Amino acid sequence: MNPQIDQLQAALITHRNQLLAHPMYAQIKRIEDFQCFMEQHIFAVWDFMSLLKALQRDLTCVEVPWAPKGSPVTRRFINEIVLGEESDVDQDSKVLSHFEMYLEAMQQIGANTLPIHQLTEWLSYGKTLDEALYQLEIREETRAFVRFTFEIIESRQLHKIAALFTFGREDLIPDMFIEILREMQGQGQTNIDKLLYYLERHIEVDGGDHGPISLKMMEEICGTDALKWQEATDVSIQALHKRYELWNGIETNLNSK
Repeated sequence: MNPQIDQLQAALITHRNQLLAHPMYAQIKRIEDFQCFMEQHIFAVWDFMSLLKALQRDLTCVEVPWAPKGSPVTRRFINEIVLGEESDVDQDSKVLSHFEMYLEAMQQIGANTLPIHQLTEWLSYGKTLDEALYQLEIREETRAFVRFTFEIIESRQLHKIAALFTFGREDLIPDMFIEILREMQGQGQTNIDKLLYYLERHIEVDGGDHGPISLKMMEEICGTDALKWQEATDVSIQALHKRYELWNGIETNLNSK
């Protein structure tokens, strides 16, 4: 293992453990709790795609005329993830992005999808992201989470974008959610199959080669540049803090119900 990778991951251990021990997780036990969670978390599912597209833009050639760019291994890694995220198949073999799968799961359990639809619609009409976020009826912690993602994207600093992708957006939804949903399903709760499939698929995809290859991507981008490694560490820690604050906001909504 690369010593810089080791140092970066060691710097994240405390922050990750705090995040995975967040009290919000234990409060999600009913369909109403999943509704509350998904209504805010959908914005993290959505902005992940822009983060991924920023990597694809900077690590592959998306211009015409085309020319080879960067590492072929990294190109393949990014393009494989884009393929899966933008055009995976659901439990009925229908081609959908993971974002669209999540939306369908929200609709199936009765979660409110109006704010995320308003966001994408307003952006298509030419509103800026800040204008759209300001007008949405969502948690302030959710707004801050999305703004941070786009702050890193707009920096156009590839090592920071890659760090946010690799260390700040790892799978932080525990297997316990799947067990809760399976128990609900066993009790005759039928309107959860889309959410259960999404979570199972998400864990399956993330559990493959993506982790090791994303670390290799970080090694290629940061090289031996000590400043890049330090900035990558700082961004990763900030990202975990933003996720913790997002969970704080969801916990507040859960308690208010």
